[in-house]
Amino acid sequence: MSLPGEIVPVQRVEVGPGHHLAVRRRGAGGVPLLLLHGFPCTSRIWAHNLVPLAEAGFDVVAPDLRGYGDSDFAPDGYYDLNAFNADLTALFGKLGWERAVVAGHDLGASVAIDLANRHPDRVDRLVILDDSTPALDDAFAAAGIPAADAGSAVYDYVRRQGREADALVAELDTPAQRRRYVAEFYGHRLWCPPDAFDEEDLAFLTEPYGDADRLRASFADYEIVMGTRPLSAPELLDRPVEQPALILVGTDQVTKDDQVEQRCAVGFPGAVGPLWVKGAGHFLPWERPELVNRAIRSFCGDLLSAGQLGHSTSTSVSAS
Repeated sequence: MSLPGEIVPVQRVEVGPGHHLAVRRRGAGGVPLLLLHGFPCTSRIWAHNLVPLAEAGFDVVAPDLRGYGDSDFAPDGYYDLNAFNADLTALFGKLGWERAVVAGHDLGASVAIDLANRHPDRVDRLVILDDSTPALDDAFAAAGIPAADAGSAVYDYVRRQGREADALVAELDTPAQRRRYVAEFYGHRLWCPPDAFDEEDLAFLTEPYGDADRLRASFADYEIVMGTRPLSAPELLDRPVEQPALILVGTDQVTKDDQVEQRCAVGFPGAVGPLWVKGAGHFLPWERPELVNRAIRSFCGDLLSAGQLGHSTSTSVSAS
């Protein structure tokens, strides 16, 4: 898909003493909608969603998580879900938001699930744009749902990024090599259909990862998964999500397993879906943006009809 005609620019917002997140915002005053990216993405993955959703009546904000894109690196060294959400709840305050609809993709979906459980009063409903679910191993086992197979060769990057992060970054010793490594997740690693991304797409999406420190920071989540990096607080993925949730899953991605529907039924008891998107893979915000935008509008139609949701003050956020 070609780049959108308008790329919403980045603004820097201070969410802690000397600590800034980069955010892309459009539609201030509308229904608060937070768009959370994952790996190997940044807020750029939402480039096709920001303007249409703002035009639909949302106050749309897509931040770069700490360490990603144009945001500051973690001042405390933590890149876990609690740390991400400490930044995000502070961002709510700067935006004048009390509550929001939260849409998450990949790591962003896990951040959204944790946020819904950690701060249930801040999350009105969720939109999950992949097959992420709470980590309910005991409940899944009791329901007869087998454990996901993480031993497949397709997951070799998990082990390297989680256990050999410094060595891997050292091997990728030029910006071109680092960007090519990230581009592989949009290509031969089969997270999406072949040719879903052209060279212009990849140049835009991988640009932030040309920086070695940015790439290294993005591996922190895999270190947490592999148990090689400490947490700032326990991650709250160990309980079902009570808020209403809309779940969209692309059919053409090697990362999903055969128990998505069963896991979602346990993890999201109030869910609509999972709804399957044929001919798309892991990167729904970019691969099928019109469908994602329509789905979010429909799922939140009552909020859009009623007007504002969860604005505490009319706070403006400007570039700094």
